[in-house]
Amino acid sequence: MTLSAEENLRYSRHLKLEGFGADAQIKLKQASVLVVGAGGLGCPCLLYLAAAGIGMLGIADSDIVSVSNLQRQVLYDTNDIGLLKTEAAKTHLQNRNPLVEINTHPRITTENVVDIIARYDLVIDGSDNFETRYLLNDACVLANKPYIYGALFKFEGQVSTFNYNNGPTYRCLYPTPPNAGDVPACSEAGVLGVLPGIIGTMQATEAIKVITSIGEPLSGKALMINLLTNSYDTYGIKLNPKNKILSGIQSVNETGENAHLSISYFTLQSWLETEDILLIDVREENEFEAFNIGGINVPYSEIEELLTNFNKDKKIVIICQTGARSLNVLSRLKDKFPESIIYNLKHGLQAAF
Repeated sequence: MTLSAEENLRYSRHLKLEGFGADAQIKLKQASVLVVGAGGLGCPCLLYLAAAGIGMLGIADSDIVSVSNLQRQVLYDTNDIGLLKTEAAKTHLQNRNPLVEINTHPRITTENVVDIIARYDLVIDGSDNFETRYLLNDACVLANKPYIYGALFKFEGQVSTFNYNNGPTYRCLYPTPPNAGDVPACSEAGVLGVLPGIIGTMQATEAIKVITSIGEPLSGKALMINLLTNSYDTYGIKLNPKNKILSGIQSVNETGENAHLSISYFTLQSWLETEDILLIDVREENEFEAFNIGGINVPYSEIEELLTNFNKDKKIVIICQTGARSLNVLSRLKDKFPESIIYNLKHGLQAAF
């Protein structure tokens, strides 16, 4: 395979780079990368991978663009609000580099993960929940494909490359999922807008290193960044050979004593049509205004009001965008009102798309 005249011009800075050159650029052109999650991490990652000349990019997400995304999800603009992230991302990326083939996929599930990742050489995780992280890790272990991980918490970020050259897996770092509510999502705890840009760009860098075999990927170690202290710490991750032995894809559901109270979007639709239930949307006001399916809006940031003025006489369903905030609220309500009938919408409103 050779590079066209247009590619030679577009990627000229790569071609002049000692230790990279045309051989590495051709490897990028031949590569296919799946990015799961087109949010804070996925946006910068996708931008740089497309610009670098990855031959085929896959984007898996079911969320829509909301105004609160624009603080950190730099691939979108105000005109994209209300659009599916996958479609908005595809449009912007193709405008930036029409030489890259871009495929879109729905939210990753136990049912579709094997078929989707089979089309790609490696997987980059830009998700914000443990269920997806364990699912992607296990699928990549079974398919023997590298899995590039990133995570955010307020001012801190983490990145690592798993299942590379028989290196450790995500389960070697985190053997079991935490209990529901133990680790708040960015939608609950907040995140400094530039942080996902840094971590997402580093994930793209890891992908380029893996594809081109240059440098030293973060296999067997994780990089921790704290933007408040400007500290960069690296610590080792030891391989546990047991984590390489999997019999198949297993669903990793939310954990904790209230996890069984999560319902599907299909079930919620049925209940709304046949029963008198109270639907409580705990997203922020701007998210609710951008898109909602009815009910009352009690923002997560004002949840103490809900805990004080709670209607215990109806069946309650708590909803948010991804299911993380609503599960946390459900746990808190069940602790205070154990006899009440309360459910959480699993995977949140993104399951509607």
